[in-house]
Amino acid sequence: MNKKLTASLVVAAIIVAGIIGYLVYTMQKQQKESAQMLELAEMDKREMENEYEQFAMQYNEMKMQINNDSLVAQLEKEQQRTEELLEELRRVKSNDAAEIMRLKKELATLRKVLQDFVHQIDSLNRLNEELTQENSNLKTQNLQAQQHISNLSTQNESLSSKVEIASQLDATGIYAEGRNKKGKAAKKIKDVKKFVIGFKIARNVTTSTGLRSIYVRINTPTGDVLTKGGTFQYENRNLEYSIRKDIEYTGEEQSVTVYWDVAEALSAGTYRVDIFADGHNIGTSSFSFEK
Repeated sequence: MNKKLTASLVVAAIIVAGIIGYLVYTMQKQQKESAQMLELAEMDKREMENEYEQFAMQYNEMKMQINNDSLVAQLEKEQQRTEELLEELRRVKSNDAAEIMRLKKELATLRKVLQDFVHQIDSLNRLNEELTQENSNLKTQNLQAQQHISNLSTQNESLSSKVEIASQLDATGIYAEGRNKKGKAAKKIKDVKKFVIGFKIARNVTTSTGLRSIYVRINTPTGDVLTKGGTFQYENRNLEYSIRKDIEYTGEEQSVTVYWDVAEALSAGTYRVDIFADGHNIGTSSFSFEK
């Protein structure tokens, strides 16, 4: 009787030790994954701060180079708004996902406004060049036009350095859903057989056209990345991606849809989707599933 009791106690002790070991391993893995997610969020926040600062500087430079009171007033208004949002971003903690997402959307709006200003000034430049050509036979007007062209040339040199930031792509209208084996929307994670993620690449008249690689990164509620092993460059490091989609960008608004076939066990909760292009995070969203 004592031998049987002793054997039972030994088996029970081994089982308990195994359970404790597994729990310790799981906690350590989750802590590591959480630290990686926080590091990515901090990098994302730093990049946003840099863009806000550059936008504010560009507005200030553009004000000093334009002799148009109405346009200068608009630039001052946008500069003030940019600086206010920058201060808000500096006060936000990196793990405040909702506030970071809001300020990222504000940043996308500011970028579009800046693109419009660049386009407007470019249009003014072209108009003045046409007027110069039309009046080239009149000496006085020609001299005035040449002086004006000289001023515009100086402005163009300064604006060329701003186009790189203004030309960054933006992913808008992001949506994501899970579908069951019949292709219908699924609310419970156990029924999901495929993720469908759609978004629009916004119109951008300042960027170059041609082939672009879009990377979609899906993070699970546990911090894992759904991936098949592919990586891309971001902030001087390699990040795993879930889906890559190559598109022929024409400069006009373009719809993109990508799919992820679920072949692994997934947990209920909130999933995060990040979209990257040209080394920038161009859009972020999230979606949730019940058990």
